[in-house]
Amino acid sequence: MEKLGPGEFEGKRLKRRGTWVVAFSADWCPFCRSFLPEFEALRGSGPFEIAVGDLTDETSPLWDRFEVEVVPTLVAFREGEAIFRRDGRLGRGLGPADFEALRTALQPT
Repeated sequence: MEKLGPGEFEGKRLKRRGTWVVAFSADWCPFCRSFLPEFEALRGSGPFEIAVGDLTDETSPLWDRFEVEVVPTLVAFREGEAIFRRDGRLGRGLGPADFEALRTALQPT
């Protein structure tokens, strides 16, 4: 899965057109490791692309830029602007209800 670093963002904007769902995660996080296969299963399930915002480096500016406290954290972007966010929970990460909230948020209006 494609990993995005700080260069893919301009401030809090994603430098890509279309709709993207980004899972901010870190390789050292056990909740991220169990979450990412479920996240990858979203590929092709809707009119959006998916990628990982790589926070493995604890000094990455993306931690502060997106005020990430817990990984994984999901952010959906449309035309570069954040339209949905779901933060992970300490000791639990993200789960099925979070995916359902994402799917609902991405429904065409």
